[in-house]
Amino acid sequence: MRVDINLATRPYEDAREFWTRWGLAVGVLVLLTLALITVAAHGWVNAGRDRQSIRQLQQQIAQLDSQRADAQAYLDLPANRSTRDQSQFLNGLIQRKAFCWTQVFADLERVMPANLHVVSLKPQLNEENQLLLDMNVAGDTRAGALDLVHRMEGSPHFQGTQLVGEDQRGENLATVAAEIVAVYVPDQAERSGK
Repeated sequence: MRVDINLATRPYEDAREFWTRWGLAVGVLVLLTLALITVAAHGWVNAGRDRQSIRQLQQQIAQLDSQRADAQAYLDLPANRSTRDQSQFLNGLIQRKAFCWTQVFADLERVMPANLHVVSLKPQLNEENQLLLDMNVAGDTRAGALDLVHRMEGSPHFQGTQLVGEDQRGENLATVAAEIVAVYVPDQAERSGK
């Protein structure tokens, strides 16, 4: 008996090798998908915790704002106005007394470029009760003032540094004067040491 096999119409396929390769790839993709789902679920649970803590903090802020408004209303009573004004005056004196000129000039000396010098320096308190330094500087070029602004921005003692204005002065407009405003933040150790 003779058996004829036509390999051209039904070629031989190794199904085991096919399922081994693709089964491994599908298994890896399933594991990766499960890992990503786990990470996403963990992030969603953590976001829920964060939302809850934000709600609690907002409630605390609302309570503190309410207490502050009540205290302000109490201080605004005609019988308490003189005490309030006196305490504000004394608090202002204490804050001015706490200002250390030596430390401010030492901090400015660390950031001051060589071709620039301070002409005037005026400290004052802003609306947030922060110490605002309004200073006028003079130098040979505008680049010195810009360099000072960049150095102050990199310093931990000066925040929100802005070049407010500039002007050329002197003979043949050789001197550049600039006005710079920044919030001064002294070291915590310096504050507690006083």
